[in-house]
Amino acid sequence: MFHDLFSHTRNEEKSLQDLLPDALPILPLRNLVALPMAVIPLAVGIPRSVRLIEDAMTGARLIGLAAMRDPEIEEPRPDEIYQTGTVALIHKVVHTEDDSLQVIVQGLERFRVEEWLEESPYLTARVALEPEYTEQNLEATALRRSLLELSNELAALLPNIPEGAVAFLEQVKDNRQLVYIIASNIRMEIEQEQAILEADSVNEKMRLLLAVMTHEREVLGLRRKIAEEASEELNKTQREYYLRQQMEQIRKELGESDEQEAETAEYRRKIAEADLPEEARKEAEREMKRLERMPPQAAEYSVIKTYLDWLVELPWRSASEDNLDIAHARQVLDEDHYDLQKVKDRILEFLAVRKLVSERGIEPMEGFEGEVQQAMGAILCFVGPPGVGKTSLGKSIARALGREFTRMSLGGMRDEAEIRGHRRTYIGAMPGRIIQAIKRAGTRNPVFMLDEVDKIGMDWRGDPSSALLEVLDPQQNNAFRDHYLDVDFDLSDVIFITTANTLETIPPPLRDRMEIITLEGYTEYEKLRIAEGYLVPRQRRANGLRQEEITFSEDGLRAIIRDYTRESGVRSLEREIGKVCRKLSVKIAANEATGATITPEVVREYLGRQPFFFDAALRTERPGVATGLAYTPVGGDVLFIEATKMKGKGDLTTTGQLGEVMNESVRIAFSWVQANAEALGIDPDLFERANFHVHVPAGATPKDGPSAGVTMATALVSLLTGQPVRADVGMTGEITLRGQVLPIGGLKQKVLAAHRAGLKTVILPDRNEPDLEDLPVDVRNGIQFVPVDCIEKVVETALRPG
Repeated sequence: MFHDLFSHTRNEEKSLQDLLPDALPILPLRNLVALPMAVIPLAVGIPRSVRLIEDAMTGARLIGLAAMRDPEIEEPRPDEIYQTGTVALIHKVVHTEDDSLQVIVQGLERFRVEEWLEESPYLTARVALEPEYTEQNLEATALRRSLLELSNELAALLPNIPEGAVAFLEQVKDNRQLVYIIASNIRMEIEQEQAILEADSVNEKMRLLLAVMTHEREVLGLRRKIAEEASEELNKTQREYYLRQQMEQIRKELGESDEQEAETAEYRRKIAEADLPEEARKEAEREMKRLERMPPQAAEYSVIKTYLDWLVELPWRSASEDNLDIAHARQVLDEDHYDLQKVKDRILEFLAVRKLVSERGIEPMEGFEGEVQQAMGAILCFVGPPGVGKTSLGKSIARALGREFTRMSLGGMRDEAEIRGHRRTYIGAMPGRIIQAIKRAGTRNPVFMLDEVDKIGMDWRGDPSSALLEVLDPQQNNAFRDHYLDVDFDLSDVIFITTANTLETIPPPLRDRMEIITLEGYTEYEKLRIAEGYLVPRQRRANGLRQEEITFSEDGLRAIIRDYTRESGVRSLEREIGKVCRKLSVKIAANEATGATITPEVVREYLGRQPFFFDAALRTERPGVATGLAYTPVGGDVLFIEATKMKGKGDLTTTGQLGEVMNESVRIAFSWVQANAEALGIDPDLFERANFHVHVPAGATPKDGPSAGVTMATALVSLLTGQPVRADVGMTGEITLRGQVLPIGGLKQKVLAAHRAGLKTVILPDRNEPDLEDLPVDVRNGIQFVPVDCIEKVVETALRPG
């Protein structure tokens, strides 16, 4: 069997060098040194290591194995790995139920890294084989005999060595092979094993191995002596004490006793001070007993230490005291954010409920314990376009309550273990990001923001949104169990706040656990007030300017809002204000100016050509173009729909990357116009001698939905009657074959987009008229709304007379 496993000979080195890829994948090993000629089982669970193995299996099945300098690091960089390792051949890969891999590899030859190439998706390097040189002299013969003699002595001291093992070693003629066989089967430190691997001479390897074996022989001999002396005095009832005495004597001889005793005493002190819950305390005590009985050289010694560190450093009892002063909370929220009254009211409601339940000592009725818990542990979901202040609002809530704030981005997350953690059976296992964030916050009741909950992914590693169901349920999260800790942690006092741009991609069970609060886009008036009260002072301080050195006029801010931004939020607005401040900072630093008042003229000087124009008049000056209103995940937008005709046989073509529903809306609008041609003053025969084409610009952007039906019908009527559409009119609504106008969603965002674009009239379904109450007063006063119930009224309002 051994001859089969170690069949790689020195004559094969040249062919192995030829087989090596230019970029050899390097798999870091924790607490393990891979030696040539050894067959090694590996458990691979870290995602990038799993991918490395899977990619290697599609090629020559060759990988590099190199030991890590620090086993605590989960994903080491090149400078955290030894530069000398072993080229290995993958023999077998088995996929397990928990998505990890069981891999069997065989060491082939030693290599040294010449250059590290890549760190992502996993480490790769250009390597060179470095075979050892073997001396054939008297020293080699003497070292070989010493190795065999020590092997014989160790075999006598170790009861688990099979008979015939030493006889087999005597039959091995190659000294290099002999060194690696013995080194693979004897206990030693990682540094010692690495030194043996790095030694270029086989004689030097034998000298290093002899030192390790001599030390091991002394330890084993001393252990036998201790056992013989102690067995005369101890009986069965003193067995545990006997074992501890053995360990104590061994540690004293090795000089490790004092250090390990101090370490275990420190952990016991930390466990006592941590005030752990009963379940966590029992688990900590159980692991402490294992740690005390385990030598520091054991691979699992550091794993237990890491686990105990997590247990004692978590804030099991530490909690921030809530500031339940309603007036203070209102003041803080108003200082940090303009308007957002619905959100502020909900936070004040939460505070009021918490205050009354606490002050009045209200206890839940039997069987209804979850109702009070649900009122106390709010799960809020802020939904709105980018830049409206969702994330910053979470920080303000934490400041108003006097709590710590922690944040975790869920965008692109695909692995369920990132929420619940990895089990400790995996190499390099860690708790999930929920527990990690709680530890960073330092309290058990922070304000916890889960950003981008609508962008969670899902693949073969699991569904993170399903793992969040337990976290975001006030009636379950009082006993959240992380896979790594494997004890309950109470999350019921945490205020979870999630953010999203759209609700459509959030799974319904997850959405059901959250209270949805919608943050709409801002009007021009609101952006002006936000800029004056928040953005300008913040950018002024960030760019080193004094208050008297820069002043923004109201017209200057309006010019930035209208001509240089076109957004629902204020993120781009703040960037443009920051750019103006930086331009002025340069002039002041160069002594070219002492200050400035930012007027529209100065804005154009500093910011250059304006990127946005009100082009509705230009786009609709010819017949066949109508202005529609659309809703997107990032807010409302203005949409132009174009129609044209050419000679043909009545065919209809649509372009603009339209979805199925939108294509049906074009067909419905075309059929309605064709059916009512005479009433609209259109020659019916025209539909038999012309082809028609409807296009929605921005062709690279997918579009769908029924709400552009009235706009398409209006564009077709405008084309066929020769009457242009009014430039200041925008419209939205779904139509039927009978010409009825049906209600649509997202009206507020669409109207805000029309207001930003400068439209003065908006045509909408009459059944959407109650939704106008949600609009700000300045928008309602600045736009004329025309509710309609049929397409004839739309055409009458939208087309220019004559």
